[in-house]
Amino acid sequence: MALVEPVETSSEAGALPDAATVDESIRLITDNATRIMTWKYDREREQLVTLYNKAMSSQWNSVTDLDWATEVDPERLVNEQPSPTMQLVAAAAKIPNSPLANWSEKELTTAGIEFMKANLSQFMHGEQGAMMTAAKIVETVPWIDAKYYASTQTMDEARHTEVFAKYLHEKLGEAYPMSPTLDAQIMALLEDSRWDIAYLGMQIVIESLALAAFGDMLRRTNEPLLRKLLRYVMADEARHVAFGILSLAEYYENLSSAELLERQEFMLENTIRQRSRSTTPEVWERLDVSVDAVLPFLHQAAEETGVHPTASFQRGFFAKLVPNTRRLGLLDANDGYLRKAWGEAGLMEFEFADDTATDYDAYDAVAQDRAS
Repeated sequence: MALVEPVETSSEAGALPDAATVDESIRLITDNATRIMTWKYDREREQLVTLYNKAMSSQWNSVTDLDWATEVDPERLVNEQPSPTMQLVAAAAKIPNSPLANWSEKELTTAGIEFMKANLSQFMHGEQGAMMTAAKIVETVPWIDAKYYASTQTMDEARHTEVFAKYLHEKLGEAYPMSPTLDAQIMALLEDSRWDIAYLGMQIVIESLALAAFGDMLRRTNEPLLRKLLRYVMADEARHVAFGILSLAEYYENLSSAELLERQEFMLENTIRQRSRSTTPEVWERLDVSVDAVLPFLHQAAEETGVHPTASFQRGFFAKLVPNTRRLGLLDANDGYLRKAWGEAGLMEFEFADDTATDYDAYDAVAQDRAS
């Protein structure tokens, strides 16, 4: 008699469905990376050991460390400190013949809430993508110290996904789907066969982007629950970026010029993609406004007011991305291929800003709160 009964493979027995039959809330992904187990348990990378110890001591509890009983008034949330996007929308509403010209203050407030939900929805989706990417790194990176740290990051990202989902569900309302831009970025990382691309795309690009986006929102809100949530998430994310820098700087020392060029082109493509951020058409669709109709008036409002919704975010993003990339040796590889391209885009002013592997402790709101 067999000790283990054979497992049936039919869909009734719980096998994975094919893409044609899967529920719309599920995404099937084919991951082409090779999984690596190692029998070398020596702790050889002291900086990763330090980071891992820091991650363990800085874990926080999404249930007990955040006060979910806090009352959140969405209208007050968006009206007290309007985002640059809403400043632009309000300006566009004052332009004759604009689709927004007859909007009331109530309608403008509703739009502000929708843009807030859209932003937090992308945070939520991005955190799930980060959770899956960190889990991929656990399986694919060859070093035990990196596997240990990536395991702590997987837990961090699970907690981040949970808290953004809970804040949306309990305090604001219906979430938005993942944006096509974010979807393309994360799926490419999950499907790529090279383990370091998961690192480069998530730890260096998307996590630097997240730090900038979270910091931008933190500066604009006084809502106490959201502020603490963002501070704690940023504390984790800064460590994650440092993890990527420390790991990839070592790995890239031994790559060929052709391999480094592939990574430089990856960075350039993702930089361009981030500078071409979406105009959030899904928000306008929910507000029953044609994107094509409103876009010219938003551009006119931007020219007249000098308000550019992503300017602060973009500056924060590149202020971290450029020095972090410098630490990897990717700016000057291949006769400065990336340096030249970013220089033409005006990004090299950030070259010697603090990189995240150096200043991640400054983000540690968890330690700061416990000390006080």
